[in-house]
Amino acid sequence: MKNFPLLEICVETLDAALAANRGGAGRIELCENLRAGGVTPSAELMCTVRKHVQLPVFAMIRPRIGNFVYSDQEFAEMIRDIEIAKKWGMNGVVFGLLDTEKRVDVKHTRLLVELARPLPVTFHRAFDDARNLAEALEKVIATGAARVLTSGGEPIATQGAATIAELVNVGRARINVVPGGGISAANVESILRITRASEVHSGLSTVVPSPVTDIAVFETEVRKLAKLVKNHVLV
Repeated sequence: MKNFPLLEICVETLDAALAANRGGAGRIELCENLRAGGVTPSAELMCTVRKHVQLPVFAMIRPRIGNFVYSDQEFAEMIRDIEIAKKWGMNGVVFGLLDTEKRVDVKHTRLLVELARPLPVTFHRAFDDARNLAEALEKVIATGAARVLTSGGEPIATQGAATIAELVNVGRARINVVPGGGISAANVESILRITRASEVHSGLSTVVPSPVTDIAVFETEVRKLAKLVKNHVLV
């Protein structure tokens, strides 16, 4: 039996989640306000998607747009949102915290990782804002997070593919490094070939305007992407 990478699709509506499911995604990342980088989805959206989508669903936990240095009040809000995500049957959560020196905030991230258990945690692309990615990877590993989403410190994953490959090699057996950022059917094969990643993340924002209004087009693009991912055999 062939072993191929898992395709995670980022969505902000039930219709898009259903389209990703039909198109062949292996997992959903659920958030709101994708145009601004994504924030925590409402409890209502989590509940609705969970009722109608059988795929694993990971919820973004991000209280606001902007940087990833959070106040005590915002941290408390993240704690509440993780509890809500667990209540509504999310399969994982996605967040990232940095300090004022652009280093991974290990203390607060570890607290959230422990709170989220048994749900796995993805440290999101706050990682790409860190001042030193090699150091940041070790710090993320120290928090207990299961995954880190990255474009290799560049605006898009194609530009950071070589760096992502290095991170995949360093993190192998300790953390799953997931390429993300500008990934579509046009470039996913080269990204997987270069990085040898076992998962890949896409919101398809480079080919489908956000918010998604043409669900048929979105589903078609997911299907094209999924087909190429499933043709890539992991070794």
